[in-house]
Amino acid sequence: MTSAETIREITREHLLKGNGVALGQCLTAVGWVGGTVPELTENDGLVELSMADVAGGGIAVGFALAGRRPIYIVRYQGFQWFNAPFVTNYAAKSKDMWGIPCPIFVRSIAMDGAIGPVASGSHHSIFMRMPGVTVCAPMTPGEYKKAWDYFMAHDNPLYCSEHRRSFLIDYEIPDVIHEKADITLFPISSTRLNAIEAAKKLEKEGIHCNIAHLFWLKPFLVEERMKKALAISDEKGLVLDGDFENGALKQIAYDIMHETGARIDVLGLEERSAGFAPHLDNVPPTVDKICKKVKEAVHSSYIYRRKELRK
Repeated sequence: MTSAETIREITREHLLKGNGVALGQCLTAVGWVGGTVPELTENDGLVELSMADVAGGGIAVGFALAGRRPIYIVRYQGFQWFNAPFVTNYAAKSKDMWGIPCPIFVRSIAMDGAIGPVASGSHHSIFMRMPGVTVCAPMTPGEYKKAWDYFMAHDNPLYCSEHRRSFLIDYEIPDVIHEKADITLFPISSTRLNAIEAAKKLEKEGIHCNIAHLFWLKPFLVEERMKKALAISDEKGLVLDGDFENGALKQIAYDIMHETGARIDVLGLEERSAGFAPHLDNVPPTVDKICKKVKEAVHSSYIYRRKELRK
């Protein structure tokens, strides 16, 4: 099954057999949110919210407190700037403050460009800043199942940073490890697909990239596979994401550097607002941008080593 089909069937099962509820805007419109929402009715637990963006999170909190374990669907991830307060400032704090869990599964759907300065892009940094929220960014059917199983086994809110580019994926995405590499890429969300293409392009130019894909963002653990990838790539790494650099990117890069002592750089959205015209879009690092950044990192390390050898 594709990721979209996996999401749809998980939702159907939760609503029809688990006393669950799914809520969001325009769920029953053409396309059923990219084919990820089952064709059910309000009597089945599929709730259409009004277009008042700031209210939806509060309604989701109410369902969670009533024991319904809601799936809160935000169809454009940039709308989290309006939807996040109830999740981060109530659901995430309820258990700590009052001993009352408030489990909400937030389906936050990213899209690269084409829809202006607010709606598009990935914005998981908003949620990573707050305690009490688990954050992940699945891109495959198997990863989405892991996210859902985690949510059902725990009682804290889970922010699932989805991406529309993942919906047609019907396979798993393994790490890429060479016997000897020049750098290790740590891509998140849609940049995982761009990183794979960039690595193929760079290999033709004699530059070998390890790729350690990132799925769980918070809590973030520097796993052995990441350490091994760095150890055979001259202790150089590059974290890639479709969010702005001053957020999750630098936080994860710091954690890796602190754990390994490796030199880790970041590459994300440009530090500017997007517009509606195509030439004003602000999209995640493209294949060419990744290649350029890798070449700069690899080249600078070669120069540094030469200087050290001359001493």
